[in-house]
Amino acid sequence: MTEAAPRHFSMIRGFHLADFFTLANAACGVAGVFLAMLYVASGSLAQFFGAAALAPAALVFDVIDGRVARWRQQHSPLGRELDSLADVISFGVAPACIGFAAGMDSAVDQLILMYFVGCGVSRLARYNVTADELAAGTGKVRYFEGTPIPTSVVPLGLLMMAFHQGTLYPVRVLGAEIHLVVLLFLLSGSLMISKTLRIPKP
Repeated sequence: MTEAAPRHFSMIRGFHLADFFTLANAACGVAGVFLAMLYVASGSLAQFFGAAALAPAALVFDVIDGRVARWRQQHSPLGRELDSLADVISFGVAPACIGFAAGMDSAVDQLILMYFVGCGVSRLARYNVTADELAAGTGKVRYFEGTPIPTSVVPLGLLMMAFHQGTLYPVRVLGAEIHLVVLLFLLSGSLMISKTLRIPKP
């Protein structure tokens, strides 16, 4: 008991102000998953649109944590790992869950949504292990390889537009059902893991 307490307080002291905004980002993602599940159970559109609205809210916290870290000059390996884990939840798992709840639930749809999340996880892992190399001794990463995972708010927004219009454009290909909107997530995931696409980092 006496040995565990110092470790606990040591971890708390390791957190910076920016990290709490990162945790708020993660909380938005988890709440989005919860609301998507509640929508499936209740059919309440308020809960469904609330789940989608939490994605841009998470994006706001994601932007703020970076700005706060730069303002206070408090960058740390812990902060980078926290940011990646939060982003996986808010911009990977949550959009996939919202897509599933919206009706993209055929076997092919599910495989594509799993691919999308896998791409997001892979993209963040690659960034974390190559960030020092990409910084090239300057201390600042000059560009992203592949699109950042927060860009998943784009296919999510287009999904919400299609959902509002009342169709996700279902088709059958070789006897398998697929909703064409899910191809937006296929494209988004593929762009994340691209090694040829380089985007300047602000």
